[in-house]
Order: sequence, then structure tokens, then C-alpha cells
Amino acid sequence: MKKTTTRLADGRELIYYDASDDTVRTATDPRPLDPVATAAEVRADPLLGDAVAIASHRQGRTYHPPADECPLCPSREGRHTEIPADAYDVAVFENRFPSLAGDHGRCEVVCFTPDHDASFADLTEDQAALVLDAWTDRTADLSRRPGVAQVFCFENRGAEIGVTLGHPHGQIYAYPFVTPRTERMLASLAAHREATGRNLFDDVVARERADGRRVVLDGDHWVAFVPYAAHWPYEVHLYPRRRVPDLLALDEPARTEFPQIYLEVLRRFDRIFGPEAPPTPYISAWHQAPVHAADRSQFALHLELFTVRRTSGKLKFLAGSESGMNVFINDVPPEIAADRLREVASKS
Repeated sequence: MKKTTTRLADGRELIYYDASDDTVRTATDPRPLDPVATAAEVRADPLLGDAVAIASHRQGRTYHPPADECPLCPSREGRHTEIPADAYDVAVFENRFPSLAGDHGRCEVVCFTPDHDASFADLTEDQAALVLDAWTDRTADLSRRPGVAQVFCFENRGAEIGVTLGHPHGQIYAYPFVTPRTERMLASLAAHREATGRNLFDDVVARERADGRRVVLDGDHWVAFVPYAAHWPYEVHLYPRRRVPDLLALDEPARTEFPQIYLEVLRRFDRIFGPEAPPTPYISAWHQAPVHAADRSQFALHLELFTVRRTSGKLKFLAGSESGMNVFINDVPPEIAADRLREVASKS
């Protein structure tokens, strides 16, 4: 992998990740852009203790542009985008409309491929491995920055999720705080260790593998399963078999196998509602140990993948119980979801 760092016309950082070591990047951004002005701030909810990002400047972000005006495609004559080059493998740049900025963190966009009409599931294993390398490198870089407490790599896919750009891409948030969801995991982890002397993540994975009913894929280095108390209609958690705190700690065998396992899970997601169904909307989220956690080795890196579609043509909305009280009601039993995800396995 070759990494090349440059700047866009307004000063934002742009990083190319190329599979070939002899790739040369010389294109510059010719657009007459003003410096990015953000009004992002983080406020604490006094009742819940949650952090809320207030980012009014995002009201003006690009919203469902036509394909020939996509800002994530390579630039071409007469049409300059966020990526000045006429081709790229993987590109990462600072978000022009960040939810977090300055002392309140950083937001980056990760373009997985120059192909506007593709999806992550369409990538080759080599392309997916390059994205994993980019996620890992960005995690390392952002974790070293002053004030960053947690690095979150994720992908939103589909208009049903709220995606405003159709080009296959993800994002990375560098939070200046530990997120509420991770705080709850850490509390459960500590309580389990106090009560049993064991690691909660290890016990969860061991229980799922021993039970087997909810296991979707069990590789040499990764295991994918529908969790026992899944919140979403179709939800898969993907863990490395050897517990590590973050992407940087993955060993080479796990890094090599990841594209095979992850691409297969994504392709099954696109088949669960039948061949005539549109692409399955989903959120794919990496959970990594907070940068300054007291004992990072106890945390288990894992990826959570889920869809808001509960059946063909019907979505799972977060209504009164979910939105008002954070109590989820799942219409699809996890065992049934796992059965379906096994049924739609790729043909060997």
C-alpha cells in the first residue's frame, strides 16, 4: 500500500491509499473554495450525561445530487470533485460538512471505490483489504491526535438509512469523548469481570459458538453471528477469534481472512429479501477500544452490521418505545434471522 497526503483547495486534508507502490499523485484541486467554516459544538445532556453534537452548518450539505454531479467520483474535464485525481483506489478526506470539528473532534469521508454504481459488496478481496488498511491507518493517526478519545469507522448505505450521497463510501469520526454506547459496554465488561473473573466479550463469543443456532459464519480467524438479544431485524456481529482492542492489533492471518468473511456477509444481506428486492440498506459499525481506556486489552474489537428493513417493502422504524425509552422491540427472532442468512450463502 502507498499512502499519499495532499490538501484540497480549502485546506482540508486528502489522503490516497493506492494498492500499487509506484502510483504517483500530482493532481491539485483547482476549485475556488473558501475555507471551511463550521459551527460544531458538543453539549452535555444534564439528565442522561450524553454528549450531543450541535452542527447547524450541516443543513447546507450536498443532498442527493445526480450521478453526474457526485462529489465523490474522480474529477474529469469540466467537473471537479472532492477528489482531484481522474482515478483512485481508496481516498480519505476531511468532511466539508463535519459533525465534529476543531477542538470537538474530526470527521472524515472514506471513498471505497471510484465506481459510483458499486457497493462495498462488489469489491474484490484485494480492494476490501485496502479499505481495511485505510481504516487501520486512520485509526492510528487519529488516535495520536490531542483530544481524541475514540475512533469510529462506519458505513451508512441506502436512502432509508439517511444517506445523502449514493457513491459507495463510509465515514470516520474521531470523538473528543467516549461514546455513550461504549461507556455502557465498558460498564458491563467491568461488572462481568468483577462477578466472574472472566472477560464478557470472550464469554459472549464462546456462548454463541457453543450454541450454534445464531452463528452465520465461523472462519479460522473470525466468527459472525446474530446476537442473542438482537435489536434489529437482521443484525450480525463479527468478531476476530483472538480478542484484540482495535484494528491496529489484528494479526496478519486475521487481516487476510477478513475480506472473505465480511464480503460474504454483505452479499448475504443483499439476498435475504429476494432477488427482486432493492439493495439492502444497512449500517456497518466498527467498535474499538477508547484511546485512553484504563485496560484496553479487555475490550474486544468487533463490527456490528444491521439493516432497518424487516421484510420486503417494510422498514423497522424507531417509534415510541425505541426512541422514547430506548427499549427495542424486534419483529424477527434472532434464530430465524440466522437461518435466513445461512440459507442465502454464496454458492461454492
